[in-house]
Amino acid sequence: MDEQRRSHERLPEALIDFYGLAPLPREGGRFRRTWAGPERPDGRPEGSAIVMLLTDEPGDFSALHRLPTDEIWHFYRGDPLTLFLLPDGGGAAEGGGLPDGGGTARTVVLGPDVLAGQHVQFTVPAGTWMAAEVADGGSWSLFGCTMAPGFTFEDYEHGDAAELAARFPQEAARITALSRP
Repeated sequence: MDEQRRSHERLPEALIDFYGLAPLPREGGRFRRTWAGPERPDGRPEGSAIVMLLTDEPGDFSALHRLPTDEIWHFYRGDPLTLFLLPDGGGAAEGGGLPDGGGTARTVVLGPDVLAGQHVQFTVPAGTWMAAEVADGGSWSLFGCTMAPGFTFEDYEHGDAAELAARFPQEAARITALSRP
């Protein structure tokens, strides 16, 4: 194994230490809030940002969840990240909507190769069910998420695998794989 590959494999631990990343309850992965804007009258911050790390370790993924406002995902470094998206409205028959995705599931790849269709930045619309994992063949991904108004834990809605699989039967295996009790 060459030195560049060994360095790539050791970097996640260094990033965890450097950023002080901690486990993200329920959703999974390791994160740290890096910014929260001034508090609004409703108690929420004007905006918020996090940095997050996922690895290819078993069970290390961002579980299916949704938020009430748009969330912007930013790719920073490492291997590509797959972002699995399900529209809020359910299956195609219900006409749920994702940009360019209609009422069906969509997978977006965040990564450095924008000319090959990867995204360095992608906005997940409010109410969209989302989950993420390191792309096949990768070992880790460092990325961030930004929201305005800012994130609060009360905003987080954890996905129910059985309910979502019933609404999207064609995606049942993937939904199950990207869900936590």
